[in-house]
Amino acid sequence: MLHKKYEEELKKYNELIAKKNVKTDFYNGIFDRYENPVLTREHIPLTWRYDLNPETNPYFMERLGVNAVFNAGAIELNGKYYLVARIEGNDRKSFFGVAESDNGIDGFKFWDYPILLEDTCPEETNVYDMRLTKHEDGYIYGVFCSESKDKSVNDLSAAVAAAGIVRTKDLKTWERLDNLVTLNSPQQRNVCLHPEFVDGKYAFYTRPMDDFIDTGSGGGIGFGLCDDITHAVIDEERMTSLRKYHTITEAKNGAGATPIKTDRGWIHIAHGVRNTAAGLRYVIYAFATSLEDPGKVIAEPSGFLICPREWERVGDVSNVVFTNGAIANEKGEVFIYYAASDTRLHVATTTIDKLIDYVFHTPEDPGRSVECVAQRCDLIKKNLEFLANEK
Repeated sequence: MLHKKYEEELKKYNELIAKKNVKTDFYNGIFDRYENPVLTREHIPLTWRYDLNPETNPYFMERLGVNAVFNAGAIELNGKYYLVARIEGNDRKSFFGVAESDNGIDGFKFWDYPILLEDTCPEETNVYDMRLTKHEDGYIYGVFCSESKDKSVNDLSAAVAAAGIVRTKDLKTWERLDNLVTLNSPQQRNVCLHPEFVDGKYAFYTRPMDDFIDTGSGGGIGFGLCDDITHAVIDEERMTSLRKYHTITEAKNGAGATPIKTDRGWIHIAHGVRNTAAGLRYVIYAFATSLEDPGKVIAEPSGFLICPREWERVGDVSNVVFTNGAIANEKGEVFIYYAASDTRLHVATTTIDKLIDYVFHTPEDPGRSVECVAQRCDLIKKNLEFLANEK
């Protein structure tokens, strides 16, 4: 006989899954925000957390708790929207689970089981932040952070980050490939696979790092090619979107969602980090690279696209928004999935046309305060003249 608390908790869970998401009154003309997160710890099925047998769990306790659900890769298949979310247990270990929705903004429900990756890396302790890429070779690739203990130092918090690679065709059966090797970068995080071949090779957006936290000599988002994705080795990385002093990318930046192809160029939705007195602040920004050379930046609007606002700023790692997944559907709609403060997952919606307008017509950062004020004064003058002519 089921515990009476199971029925109560199941009712709450089903009501949460059925809850409709609506747009907020936030407006900037670029994207829409929504009232509710699309995934939280409460979206995790009860069967993942509780032992349902009253004989072995008489008090209906959580046996394997979940702390947070956030950074998710995203993909559309056969008209449905899928998120491969980072799920962090109470034990701090992260793993991946597939959640499915009919419309991409609510109703996300996890499949029966999380993803059990092939155990090919005995030294690997943690995995997280998978980017999903539908590649022209016919596979769906997942590129994620593979974290291991740094045994070269006597520090229990020291870690080594590498880019793990898996591939699938149905999000159910996953083949583990060798981790990415970059010959000139000791560590890698936030790596994303480009969806098309470049010069007949697989192309990756990388983030060269000297150690686990600091980018060190890493100049920004890198770009590199490899011949064989099953044993991926990149000999040379060149920089695309650069870190710059006194900008949103000053401390570090990294690839986010798989770039979106448009007739003007590849649109990238990435993250930038700067230091503040309260710690690191993560925001989301956009830029475009050339169709002919996906590693060459051709447009980069000033400032951030999305920043944490109101209660999004509060969580396990506060003042953070982060994305590693977006979906552009056949109707030209774009769904940007972003995590708030390493705790919960939200969605922002826009369109391809709006993103093109934003990326290619928003002024670039001129780099100095006095020039930024002059830039703004020019806009004000233009607007006042326009208003005067309209009277």
